[in-house]
Amino acid sequence: MEQKKVELLAPAGDLEKLKVAVLYGADAVYLGGNAFGLRAKAKNFSIEEMEEGVKFAHSHNAKVFVTCNIFAHNSDINSDKLVNYLKELERINVDGVIVADAGMFSIVRDVVPNMDVHISTQANTTNYQTAKFWQNLGATRVVMAREMSLKEIKDLTDKVEGLEIEAFVHGAMCMAYSGRCLLSNYFTNRDANRGACAQSCRWKYKIVEETRPNEYHHIEEDERGTYIFNSKDLCMIEYIPELIESSVYSFKIEGRIKTSYYVGAVVKAYREAIDDYLKDPKLYESKKSYYLDELKKSSYRGYTTGFFLNKPTEDAQVYTSNSYVRIYDFAGMVKEYDDTTGFAIIEQRNKFVCGEEVEFLTANGENFTQKIVEMYDIDGNKVEEAPHPQQLLKIKVDKPVKPFDMMRKESDNPVFPEDI
Repeated sequence: MEQKKVELLAPAGDLEKLKVAVLYGADAVYLGGNAFGLRAKAKNFSIEEMEEGVKFAHSHNAKVFVTCNIFAHNSDINSDKLVNYLKELERINVDGVIVADAGMFSIVRDVVPNMDVHISTQANTTNYQTAKFWQNLGATRVVMAREMSLKEIKDLTDKVEGLEIEAFVHGAMCMAYSGRCLLSNYFTNRDANRGACAQSCRWKYKIVEETRPNEYHHIEEDERGTYIFNSKDLCMIEYIPELIESSVYSFKIEGRIKTSYYVGAVVKAYREAIDDYLKDPKLYESKKSYYLDELKKSSYRGYTTGFFLNKPTEDAQVYTSNSYVRIYDFAGMVKEYDDTTGFAIIEQRNKFVCGEEVEFLTANGENFTQKIVEMYDIDGNKVEEAPHPQQLLKIKVDKPVKPFDMMRKESDNPVFPEDI
């Protein structure tokens, strides 16, 4: 098998999402345990679930990286909890841990010296000397600060040899510098830097600078206020060549609290784009609109290229709403398929009815559309609709499908870009 030139790294908020990410083309996944990570709202993994996930990923030649990227306080490192946790990660053959704090880094190196250590984007590495500093301490990879341009990344990689460079290429953007924000802590007493962000930046605000009443700051707002901190989502699928030429090795997708459908749809689009480019750059160029259309079938806040091409302007924010653009709904997940009858068992995720046209998003191969013409409940009773969450239905499908293939349909209540 030809060695891939880049790694596609996907989020895994729970075990199902891990399996989806791997089956849809991720070379590696990143996930959090029940402590020491920055996504407390994700379901996260027990050690037992993590062990199952590692075995599944490794059986499909994919890697698993675990987040330990909180900004640790004394209480986080004073007990044996962290030491025992790291030893458990080593026992279950995790491929690496992601840290942001120098103290956490030193503990990892002492407790599990053979474990690969990645430096989180939270550490805001923005220059080659910092990258060399972490490399000299034993880090195997550095995740670039989101404030880095492609030119700056290329300048860095030209001066640092033997260090893997990772960068976020898709997903939600944080309005704060390298994610260092106190809004959530101030308003809700939930510390964003210890994994409990309430996403206060997505709320509605009106700005008044009361000590400067005659200095007016131009902002766009309606009668409800303005969402001035509400960044659009990052999307770099149209710039795969530029990312590769900048020597970014790992293409990271954000989204541990997103749905399995989001993970599958986004991973598949990037997998196809990367593979097409490495196979034939002309093929990639000819399919750019297709990749983007596929991404737009998952929810998003509008797209921006972040800091990669130039500094973000006012166009990188969404001022009128914190809603997602949503054109398609995740209708169901394939659990089983009987090739003798042509029926699939689908677990419902959003309501669908007989007579509707749906599209199957497949982990491998081409997607396809069809009309639902026959549907039965799990007891064999014919039904006309599937209104119940996680209800199991037997549906006649036009082509063979596999477990973890997904069914989507045009949304009954779509939100278009012009609506936000």
